[in-house]
Amino acid sequence: MPVVAIPSSTSAENDVRHMYEDKPVSPGNIAIGVVIGRMSEFFDFFVYGLASVLVFPRLVFSFAPDPVTATLYSFAVFSLAFLARPVGSVVFMWIDRVYGRGTKLTIALLILGGSTASIAFLPGYQSIGMWSVALLALFRMGQGFALGGAWDGLASLLAMNAPKNRRGWYAMIPQLGAPIGFAMASMLFGYFVANLSSEDFLSWGWRFPFFVAFAINVVALFARLRIVASKEFGTQLENHELEAQPILETINKHGRDILLGAFVPLASFAMFHLVTIFPLSWVTLYGGQSPASFLFVQIAGAVVGVMTIILSGMLADRIGRRGQLMIGAIIIAIFSFTAPFLLDAGPAGQDAFIIIGFGILGLSFGQASGSVSFRFSQGYRYTGAAFTSDLAWLLGAGFAPLVALGLASNFGIIFIGGYLISGAICTLLALGVSRALDNSSDSAGTV
Repeated sequence: MPVVAIPSSTSAENDVRHMYEDKPVSPGNIAIGVVIGRMSEFFDFFVYGLASVLVFPRLVFSFAPDPVTATLYSFAVFSLAFLARPVGSVVFMWIDRVYGRGTKLTIALLILGGSTASIAFLPGYQSIGMWSVALLALFRMGQGFALGGAWDGLASLLAMNAPKNRRGWYAMIPQLGAPIGFAMASMLFGYFVANLSSEDFLSWGWRFPFFVAFAINVVALFARLRIVASKEFGTQLENHELEAQPILETINKHGRDILLGAFVPLASFAMFHLVTIFPLSWVTLYGGQSPASFLFVQIAGAVVGVMTIILSGMLADRIGRRGQLMIGAIIIAIFSFTAPFLLDAGPAGQDAFIIIGFGILGLSFGQASGSVSFRFSQGYRYTGAAFTSDLAWLLGAGFAPLVALGLASNFGIIFIGGYLISGAICTLLALGVSRALDNSSDSAGTV
């Protein structure tokens, strides 16, 4: 049977690597590329998340009987991206193996940027009826599907280039993209909400952040492609450290490690949406302060989150990543008893909830990424880490705003404390099982 040549970016990437052989990429440059990439992803993520509270309940779900139900519908569509993300990983891992990492990233980020920009043109329910809901769901699934392909392996490359005594520090660097992306999205929405009339904001003001997201994706694409085409990245590919593997084969080989990895960061990921998207919905629906002023409080919280993420890197290098994650989960469990009362205590309590919550989130989230990646054997680390991340986000964060608002609006805000503590318990149990497995067998690595 004749061999059919398949066009691939792999040969082009190899040519570029030869061009840059005398220009090595330092860990610092890798770190910058990682932060830019993650920041662009989270900016897209939070632009949509904020619009799920401020825009879509009135624009797309105006047929709902009341604002709470409209917001719940909006959060249900929000969750679709987390369901589509593992599907995207399966498809894009195949593209990676056949066509190369550069082709995979280019297609994924173009779909991500295209889906995000398309939302900016979305007509409301009053114009096209239920087609507005269908299009929003389609574009949201497009975002999630593309995020499954945006896993570039740069965080793993950064970890592999990190000194052994600084792994906690380098592990926290990719996590900085989340609060930075959130702060940027909140600034844009905060500006338009504060300076436009309600009619102008709902007509055109909310659309501008989605255009900005597309532009940021283009910049991030080139930053990431430069590192993917570097000699250092190519060396790790040749050593099978960043090689894409079939998902089913990876599950068959490391199913237990994937399951553990999905539950280890659950406390952090549950906390993630309970200080970003959910409290904005609560303030918008039940009052306490204006959404515009609350957004700027959340920006201050994101700054605190950046500082505690950095602190988590310092602590993890002293006490170990597992110890850092356990401490974070315990603090989240303690916070779960006070969080509902703070959020229901007026502007001062709401501000305290955000500032304290972001501080706690940073300590935990800073070490949550790839927390069990070193358990994967060499050839499966890249694919295993990607699929584990997909499941962790799905279980821990995908339905958090929907569940939290549903519980709080129907049974009382005290129930969000129960949601948080359940995530903390899952994290502590997963860390305990991981430790027991490490002590009873020769595993590929430790947390």
